[in-house]
Amino acid sequence: MTTLTQTAGQSLQPRRSLRGLDTAHISATLLMAAIAAALIVVANQVVENWTDGHLLAAWILMWAVSFGLLALMVAPARRSAARLSATIRGWGAARRQRAQDEAYWNAALADARIMADISRAMSHAADDEVRASI
Repeated sequence: MTTLTQTAGQSLQPRRSLRGLDTAHISATLLMAAIAAALIVVANQVVENWTDGHLLAAWILMWAVSFGLLALMVAPARRSAARLSATIRGWGAARRQRAQDEAYWNAALADARIMADISRAMSHAADDEVRASI
């Protein structure tokens, strides 16, 4: 998704939007491409050592096995990429929440009204907890 934006005195510049992209699918695709590239390098090294032409059948079989293994690894790679993506998103959200909490606490230290609101909320939560335990 590319949109063009223009600011005062500047020409149109492309701006990329990442909303709506499936990051797990993209990560799995990149992982599979890296594995395929590694297999191609290994296969090329093996084939360079072969000098006889009758080993073409073995070369074709090796490639068939390589692509079969790649096909079997797609689902686990996609799951791993999705899990990694979710972990990174959760970590980022926790970081943002900590920063917001710290900014709110610093504001509360400077403003007695905010501190009173926090104190009132904490005492209300404590009262609810005592009532629930009875």
